[in-house]
Amino acid sequence: MRRTDHASWQNTRLPQGAGRAGSIGVEGSGANKQTGTMKRYGHLYPQVYDLDNLRQAHRNARKGKGHYPEVRRVEKAPEVYLTRIQRMLKEQTYQTSGYTHFETQCSGKQRHISKLPYYPDRIVHHAIMLVVEPIWTRTLIADTYACIKGRGIHRGARRIKEALQKDPDGTRYCLKCDVKQFYPSVDHAILKKVLRRKIKDTDLLWLLGEIIDSAPGLPIGNYLSQHFGNLYLSGLDHWLKEEVRCRYYYRYCDDLVVLHGDKAFLHDLRARLQVFLRDELALELKGNWQVFPVAVRGVDFLGYRFFPGYTLARKGIAKRFKRKVGRIRRRGRSLEPCQVVNSLMSYHGWFVHANCRRLLQSHLDVDVLEIAAEACQELGVRVPAVLEAESEAILRFCNGSSGAGRGQGSPRGHHRPTDCGNRVSGARQ
Repeated sequence: MRRTDHASWQNTRLPQGAGRAGSIGVEGSGANKQTGTMKRYGHLYPQVYDLDNLRQAHRNARKGKGHYPEVRRVEKAPEVYLTRIQRMLKEQTYQTSGYTHFETQCSGKQRHISKLPYYPDRIVHHAIMLVVEPIWTRTLIADTYACIKGRGIHRGARRIKEALQKDPDGTRYCLKCDVKQFYPSVDHAILKKVLRRKIKDTDLLWLLGEIIDSAPGLPIGNYLSQHFGNLYLSGLDHWLKEEVRCRYYYRYCDDLVVLHGDKAFLHDLRARLQVFLRDELALELKGNWQVFPVAVRGVDFLGYRFFPGYTLARKGIAKRFKRKVGRIRRRGRSLEPCQVVNSLMSYHGWFVHANCRRLLQSHLDVDVLEIAAEACQELGVRVPAVLEAESEAILRFCNGSSGAGRGQGSPRGHHRPTDCGNRVSGARQ
């Protein structure tokens, strides 16, 4: 049965006091400067259910999940399943499936995760993003970094380092804050209003509304939730950049950082932020906001602590690295080679962007380095540069000048993984 509730988008009522001013929108990006109007896109829905688009969505959605039973089931007859999805979307009979809910621990916080089935939901979500992602990305400011192609943590880290280096007086103080219960608190009526500013295709708006209304707020674990979250806070981003003129403002999901030379300005801005979030987005600023001198405490953001002139890894990441190295030291030769190399390389990905040499020197002793070199030698991959730089013993070992290689009396010489080498991230063949 074809759905006909397009009108619900036009008649959506906002909470009292919410979304009044144009500041909630994204007029600063994509708007016509002379007329104040914004370009809106139509004729998008047929692109979403185009079979070639659905095939690409399936390829994107299955990445890293090829071992899942539901993915393997679709892989046995992809054209059959994708044609069914196309029919659902064409006839507008698609309905969001039921969520699977579970709790997980993430960065010391208990997270409630809501997961949708691979078929048809995750494929449909990827098909939508293939069409609308370029449109939505153009509405975002340059200094928001979550879930955006070509950006990410390290680009954000580079921008903050540059700001601290080039303008020490203008970045003397930091306001750091985040939104209280952001994803569960997102108001559907306001989110739909934000989406209508860029999309006028009523069929696509129906599909987006079907997904938005499938759960309260934005469910964590839903592929589209982070993209919706970026759009929801985009009005705040543009208000801070274009009206308040915050030159050094950065956002990752709902974590906000503003750098400024005047502490009083940041205290006043915090009060204005609370009003904007309440009146325009029906959100609340969390009570743990902080204003502090950057040189004393550093900006704890994006997994790093940024100080003028140097950068450290966040304390939690350093602690996990120490525990991981201790495990390798105790059990290294009983672990799979790929476990050893992947563990060290994952932290190398963080530390290469920070000043962590003292941390590495104090924990990567000769025993750990030799275990890592043995693992690299067995996998047939090059020893990571960060390990080579720490000890000449590694180079001597790899040249065969210290000890026997694997298979020559090595405690792990009796087993050799067949495919671990393909899973080593960041190591070069």
